[in-house]
Amino acid sequence: MSETAATEDRPIGEHVTLLGAVRGGKYPHGGSLVVAGSEEAVIIDPSLSLVGRSSLPRVDRVINSHCHEDHIAGNHLFLDSPWHMHALDRSGLDSLEGMLEIYGYAGPSADYFRKALVDDFHYTPRPDAVAFSDGDVFDLGGVTVRVIHAPGHTRGHCCLAIEPDAVLYLGDIELTSFGPYYGDAWSSLADFERTLAAVRKLEASRYATFHHIGVLESRDAFVDRLDRFTAVIGSREQRLLEFLREPHTLEEIVAHRFVYRPGDPVPFADAVERRSMSQHLERLTGEGRVREVEAGVYLAS
Repeated sequence: MSETAATEDRPIGEHVTLLGAVRGGKYPHGGSLVVAGSEEAVIIDPSLSLVGRSSLPRVDRVINSHCHEDHIAGNHLFLDSPWHMHALDRSGLDSLEGMLEIYGYAGPSADYFRKALVDDFHYTPRPDAVAFSDGDVFDLGGVTVRVIHAPGHTRGHCCLAIEPDAVLYLGDIELTSFGPYYGDAWSSLADFERTLAAVRKLEASRYATFHHIGVLESRDAFVDRLDRFTAVIGSREQRLLEFLREPHTLEEIVAHRFVYRPGDPVPFADAVERRSMSQHLERLTGEGRVREVEAGVYLAS
């Protein structure tokens, strides 16, 4: 399969179809789900891979796991259907400015992302989007989609439990080697860690991620992937402690790169590194494992 060819649609349950994704669902693409009951059908996280598709699924509602660019990139293809998102992220659909608040970028990073949201991700405001909350259930007729609030990646990030197929959609608990992403203004390292511990206890027959891991068909495979995904947080923190054996400023920490690889051409990398590692620094200083030896200069204790 070529780099730009899409995988084929495939059922992952009696009522759940994984739609084909370009590049196997690697960012900025992803694998959207269609869930169909006897009365309604919904699409979960319409992806960029749907743009240019020869035909679109007929759905009654759009459900977004959270408000990030790649998860709403295909929303504009379903303007006649109501859109649904957790109340804590829903304001990102009010306007482009509301969306940018989620990231919290400034300067060139903000300028880049403002343009990319419109040009590359087809951002379309939807002030009438409907908010949902933890525990809410979409009854599709013999099939349900239950909301499980799973914050950290964003304030309103959610997993979705689909029954009776026993499919758990994980959204951006993506289980990749990159590890958890908590680099936006609306991200929280502490919340993400609590979410990962809670999600580990959830039982399902299949675990579906938006990005290229795809579908895991056993709990053992899911737990193994989840544990490796979670361990990236500790790895970043340990590398930070090793770096701080000598005193460094936050800007030197940002330049060293702990989330992205040095040299990765990511226009907003500095902003993500700053937000991510600031949270680690706050925790480590609070625990007494790092101290501020002078204003803005940090050293491992």
